[in-house]
Amino acid sequence: MECRCCGTPLERPGDYCLVCRSENADTVVIDCERERATVTALLDDDIVSQRTVTTRPENDQRWAPTELRNYAGRIADEIRRKRPEEVYATGDREVVRAVRSEVHYPFYRVADDDPIEAVRRKRGEPSLEVVEASTEEKLGGSHSTLIGGRDGRKVIDTVAGHPHVKKIIPGPIDAGGSGSRTGVRAKATRADDTGNVRLLIRDGSSVQENRVVTTASERETGEYVRADLNDALVEAELKD
Repeated sequence: MECRCCGTPLERPGDYCLVCRSENADTVVIDCERERATVTALLDDDIVSQRTVTTRPENDQRWAPTELRNYAGRIADEIRRKRPEEVYATGDREVVRAVRSEVHYPFYRVADDDPIEAVRRKRGEPSLEVVEASTEEKLGGSHSTLIGGRDGRKVIDTVAGHPHVKKIIPGPIDAGGSGSRTGVRAKATRADDTGNVRLLIRDGSSVQENRVVTTASERETGEYVRADLNDALVEAELKD
């Protein structure tokens, strides 16, 4: 394949052209399984390349010490070659999280049996608004107390860091729960009809329900944001 702008031969179809500095793909879709991932590059909804990355488990289905990192790194390398405007991912959550930590492009989860068609449909919809603001700017409401101390604050910072979160409104603290849990744990619950979610933070027997206002406007896109928030909490080792 040649660069669509200057005609320079590309090492792989869809690669970013280093000669004229032009993109030959605008979107990458990754479909990740435990042992195989398909990396598809799109340009204006047309497939310009498709490449498969594989790994071989060394011990049943468990990850060897460096296997996941190496597997995710090779998938990430395929993404970086394209320098896409955005990345969509589906499949094994552990693999997706590992890849996401390796790249710095807008990264979205797409839940569909046919992820490429799902992305094509999604690209025809209005993009969610991105909110660039600090935790302090996103935190508001009549209740100012947050449970969990430093870890509770880490939960709030993690959620506030999501680009599609507009506001976090802390709720009252219920101290009547079970005391069997140790440490601070959190999870985002199912989105409502307006795309907003609840963030439950548990600290021992105390539970705080916080309202998270997102830039989604309906349940389906709110669910994408919820899934992203829970993935971020898993990465921060705070997921309930």
